[in-house]
Amino acid sequence: MNMNRRRLAIAAGLAPFAAGLPRWASAAPVLESLNMFIPAAPGGGWDTTGRVIEQVCRAAGLVTNFQFENVGGAGGMVGLPKFVGQRKGQGNALLVGGSVMVGAGIANKSPITIKDVVPIARLTEEAGVIVVPANSPHKTWKDFAAALKANPKGTSVAGGSAGGTDHLLLGMLLKNLGANPKDAAYVAFAGGGAAVAAVIGGQVAAGISGYSEFAEHIKSGRLRAIAVSGNARIPGVDVPTLKEMGTPVATANWRGVFGAPGISPAQVKVLGELMTAMRNSAQWKEQLEQRKWVDVFLAGEAFVKDVADDIRDTEAVMKELGLA
Repeated sequence: MNMNRRRLAIAAGLAPFAAGLPRWASAAPVLESLNMFIPAAPGGGWDTTGRVIEQVCRAAGLVTNFQFENVGGAGGMVGLPKFVGQRKGQGNALLVGGSVMVGAGIANKSPITIKDVVPIARLTEEAGVIVVPANSPHKTWKDFAAALKANPKGTSVAGGSAGGTDHLLLGMLLKNLGANPKDAAYVAFAGGGAAVAAVIGGQVAAGISGYSEFAEHIKSGRLRAIAVSGNARIPGVDVPTLKEMGTPVATANWRGVFGAPGISPAQVKVLGELMTAMRNSAQWKEQLEQRKWVDVFLAGEAFVKDVADDIRDTEAVMKELGLA
């Protein structure tokens, strides 16, 4: 199953737009101010995505002022209710989320989920990478897979929040190896920085996350990458896929942005235009290449449908793995 799925009044903050031109083609910024809500601790993939959005939008002259709020915990399920409750109707607010939030809502049986915010745009997709500490006895994926199969409860793996992409990948791997996904010794962390520290410090046997979160430490030699979870290798990264090594499992982590509940169609349109302009900028393309993010841009009704499909498919997989 494919797991690769899914302002206050704006007009008052907008300068007049050139007649006949799309909003983002004018000299004026699309938005004077933008509130970025990150439902995760600093240092992880959602936080990095939000900071890159700020960097690119400022450089491209699309937004004048940014405000950030980080509220981490439970795969976004701690921050999400706050965003929904406090930002209702505000068209200059964006929440960064993605596939992790889909699974976390199901796993935590949260009364407020990704269904309660407004899909604006899917931005990136990033394959997961499985890493071990530099001094690990597991030199290759086959070494680690053997340990995982023989003793899943004693082979701890760090990753993002419970029910997220990292957790699902581990469950799918265990099932493929003939082990029980419920026996996974999965250690969930609210922020990428804490997970990295746990792997480097040898507190866990391995870690799973997006490549960008581990890249610095892989390059420095503190971590060893033994497999990536995409259908193809990450460009410029000499690490084989699980499929190449005989394990027919592939997942990727998509990230995107969502508007607050209660915003008008006009406000949705402006936020969509903003993300489209950002995605088309040279600065964004540079960031994609630098961070090994894959461009999977999708906006409008197509993204709304994609999110709904991802929720349905994720729930089915989690039930199959005994995680929901």
